[in-house]
Amino acid sequence: MLRLTARLPRPRSFAMPANRKSSTEVPPKGYAIDPTAGPMLRYQASLPRLPVPTISSTAHKYLESTRPHLTPAEYAQTEAAVHAFIGSPQAAELQKRLEARAADPGVLSWLSDWWNEAAYMGYRDPVVVFVSYFYIHVDDRLRTKPAQRAASLLKAMLPFRRMTETQELEPEKVRGAPLCMDAYKWLFHSSRYPTKPSDTARKFDSATHNHVVFVRKNKFYYVPLVHPSGQELSADELETQVNRVIDLAGDVPATPVGVLTSDNRDNWTDARAALLAADPANAASLEAIESAMIVVCLDDTKPVTREEMSNACWVGDGRNRFYDKHQLIVFENGRSGFLGEHSCMDGTSTLRMNEFMLAILALGKADLGTPTGEALPAPTELPFALNATSRDLIAGAATRFDALVAAHELHVLHYEGYGKDAIKRLGASPDAWAQLVKQLAFHKMFARPGVTYESAQTRKYQLGRTEVIRAASNESRAWAEAMLNPAETDGHRAALFRKAVTRHLQYAAWSADGQGVDRHLFGLKKMLKEGEPIPALYLDRTFARTSHWELSTSQLSSPYLDGWGYGEVVPDGYGLAYAIGERYIRWTITSARGDAAKLRHYLAEAATETKEMMDRVAKEEGEKKAKL
Repeated sequence: MLRLTARLPRPRSFAMPANRKSSTEVPPKGYAIDPTAGPMLRYQASLPRLPVPTISSTAHKYLESTRPHLTPAEYAQTEAAVHAFIGSPQAAELQKRLEARAADPGVLSWLSDWWNEAAYMGYRDPVVVFVSYFYIHVDDRLRTKPAQRAASLLKAMLPFRRMTETQELEPEKVRGAPLCMDAYKWLFHSSRYPTKPSDTARKFDSATHNHVVFVRKNKFYYVPLVHPSGQELSADELETQVNRVIDLAGDVPATPVGVLTSDNRDNWTDARAALLAADPANAASLEAIESAMIVVCLDDTKPVTREEMSNACWVGDGRNRFYDKHQLIVFENGRSGFLGEHSCMDGTSTLRMNEFMLAILALGKADLGTPTGEALPAPTELPFALNATSRDLIAGAATRFDALVAAHELHVLHYEGYGKDAIKRLGASPDAWAQLVKQLAFHKMFARPGVTYESAQTRKYQLGRTEVIRAASNESRAWAEAMLNPAETDGHRAALFRKAVTRHLQYAAWSADGQGVDRHLFGLKKMLKEGEPIPALYLDRTFARTSHWELSTSQLSSPYLDGWGYGEVVPDGYGLAYAIGERYIRWTITSARGDAAKLRHYLAEAATETKEMMDRVAKEEGEKKAKL
């Protein structure tokens, strides 16, 4: 359940599929073209593998990252535990085993299988709130009716599906280096499955499951995406089908089978078995949902404010959903959003897909098609035969969902004081700036640094996903304390701020290069064999304390999104999704602590004070230069 990638590539490829790259293409230096693969995967085989950092490098970074959270006595104890570990024969042996795993020709990534299991498939708490993430689409003023909005989104999604399924999609690149595209296969026609002790996922053939499933009033409807002739439905024809679904669903909600997907994964595993045992026809209905291109939730609500839209996209009512799949969500007032199933892919892939469909609609580039005149079959309701056992399990899941959501709060700070334009004029990294504002806000609230996870993508490597940027640092602490000390000068505060920015950028670069702390320490511990003692480093209180992510943060910025977010990852923490626009910074704050509104207040205060301090220093420096 650890989060989306913060440092995203900026794909802006909204064109239709192009011809395959010619054999004369010159690949980026160090990469080779695989002539047997489609364009999307043509560099895949030559991507480097995730490196194994040296123990000394990881130990040094780990110690440095713990210092802002410890007293001198606590730090001395942690330092002793770390030094005892790195100088031990056991550490050398664990490193040797990990390096051997990384060198195994049959293992594309030493981390991938372990991490997918530990962070996603083996995670048993409900995916909604704790794992899923949401996007809010910018409003489309040309399409304000729900059927029209849903149909246009689906029609705009189809060319992206075609490019993905045929591997014609261009691979993403960062600074000219291609990124791993393996996860894209899970974007459409796939589903997560509840199983014990660990979930699984399945990918379906798009050619034989060429349909979409709508859910309205808790009822599921199957709609083919092509005519019997093979011609793809036009936007007008899809709109007709959506209106039919709305009419068929009527006004009376059905027993909400979908709420089972909101439950603890072990509960859902048992409930799914009970559902299948209740009637053999239920298996066919489930498979029709699970194999669909995507699920489209047609909600009967009309959210308006950012908080209303965020809550509706993040959790909804828990009933009119199927959380084991990616979902488009369309509301009665024509607003829309997306809910991501996180287990098989991170946010870069779903962001690109959402940006693609929203952009081609906004720019008038979407091929909406022309009705063929062929008769449209009525949408098919997918029936569920329920017995007393299944009904009781559904009622229990609904009760637990309501209690879980009631324990949470969500606040949005859409701060319009400034954005990336002003930050760049002051010579700072917008992402580092936003992270330091978070640290100052946390200091204001708790008088100490917050243990902070910022996600960096490692997709430059085979099967890469994420690494942690440990955003709280000695430098950020020194700066925050100076900001709160009325005796400090602005000149000193600005100097400390620049040092903190530099440190943040360095750690971010390490993380993107697979040279962070957390995944390596995770890997070394996984190499322990049964019966071997756990090294003192992992038993030291500091290890748990400095990986207890009070602030789970991630940046995703797009002109086509009006918000996004996710839940906290520890019970006493906060989810802090943020976006940095040209003239705004937006934070979505989630928490079960009950004090998220205070953090929202302090974020706004910290954002203003940081900019005012830097402006004063810039003015003073400008005046000094003018006098020379």
